[in-house]
Amino acid sequence: MKKILIADDEHKILMSLEYSFRKQDYEVFIARDGTEVLELLKTITPDVILLDVMMPNLDGYSTLNEIKTMEHLNRTKVIFLSAKTNPKDIEKGLELGADAYVTKPYSIKKLIQQIEEMLEQNKRKH
Repeated sequence: MKKILIADDEHKILMSLEYSFRKQDYEVFIARDGTEVLELLKTITPDVILLDVMMPNLDGYSTLNEIKTMEHLNRTKVIFLSAKTNPKDIEKGLELGADAYVTKPYSIKKLIQQIEEMLEQNKRKH
């Protein structure tokens, strides 16, 4: 079963994404800020991490910096999911090492399709 960690401080978004990915047979883990993400990553190795940029305690950019230092996550795909649509924000996210940057509002169907394609490519490489 594929594992996904979803980090967002908006409850409705978390619930919607959790429901959608469970329907696609993902094992779903939830975090409400970057600190919770890092705590969870001590015990799990997800295939994908969906990260909001604007979160309390530790924002998505800082969280990604920490994730990139964790060797057990070197095959994990990281996707920013953010309301920040400024090209500079998108560029920053990708420069920090995110595999993709998806802006809100987004299509759940397209997001799932994009993730499936990323995971399939990852599987073919290894």
